[in-house]
Amino acid sequence: MATQPLSSLKPARRSRFALRWYSWLLLLIAAAYGLAFAMHWDDRGVLWVLERFESPAERQGSVWLPDYRAVVDAKPLPGMEKDEASDVTYDAQTKTLFSVMGKNPFLVELSLQGDVLRKMPLVGWSNPEGVTALGNGMLAIVDERDHQVTIVKVDADTRELNIADVVKYDLGPSKDQNKAFEAVTWDARNQQLLLGEERPPALFTWKGDGKALIGDKQKLASDELDIRNLSALAIDPRTGHTLVLSADSHLLLELDEKGEQVSFMTLLGGFSGLNKTIPRAEGVTMDEAGTLYLVSEPNLFYRFEKTAGALTANGH
Repeated sequence: MATQPLSSLKPARRSRFALRWYSWLLLLIAAAYGLAFAMHWDDRGVLWVLERFESPAERQGSVWLPDYRAVVDAKPLPGMEKDEASDVTYDAQTKTLFSVMGKNPFLVELSLQGDVLRKMPLVGWSNPEGVTALGNGMLAIVDERDHQVTIVKVDADTRELNIADVVKYDLGPSKDQNKAFEAVTWDARNQQLLLGEERPPALFTWKGDGKALIGDKQKLASDELDIRNLSALAIDPRTGHTLVLSADSHLLLELDEKGEQVSFMTLLGGFSGLNKTIPRAEGVTMDEAGTLYLVSEPNLFYRFEKTAGALTANGH
């Protein structure tokens, strides 16, 4: 019986090896593309390129997130390791921050350096995920599980809030009931709440006067929300631009008054002055000086400021 020479078998082995090598390479490329698509790195790359063409005047007229650096990085909120910090808002009247804890519902007042000033239990809330200051001691709180927003009054003597004592507004059903309304911020210029659904990301407005809501919510076009989820919202009181936070995308995005993307900041370790990646960024707010504040699960606090060089270049 004739046999094939060994020399003629070696190329076949090399061929099979080459096939396996190319297969692994193709799988690696496909996986990398899938990850980039899921994380919207392609969109970030386009926006990064577009940022290079922004004029100094355009940068000065925006928040311009690339100029921000962490000055308080991952400061633990003591005793809140199991409470899940869910959002944060700046109160211009008290010059302090208010944050909600989602797992064990309570409201906490913080200094601008992230020091705990007081804790106030939220009796009757199920899963408070969003909070925003309306002015004059009024706060709006969004409960994702109960699909409702409540408006509460907080003063220096407040020690506890009971949902039975406040007016509740039904947010209605969401496309994904388990990933429903999570974000809220007060748009003082337009006298309305800006609300956000987590997944798929969507924006809504609801008119109000700072004490009560009027009519019903209205959906906004949100074609620029190319993020994996929507965790929190904030509005810059100086420019009126909207900040959109995504925990899954590790991203903070700036939108102008038309809803178009202006700039972004990655929340990965090694960028923006961060030593480590923000684990799960759930809340963002900004004060009248342009200082950024973020909270992350489980109980971490961050403060970002513009670098001195950026302030000089922008004429601030």
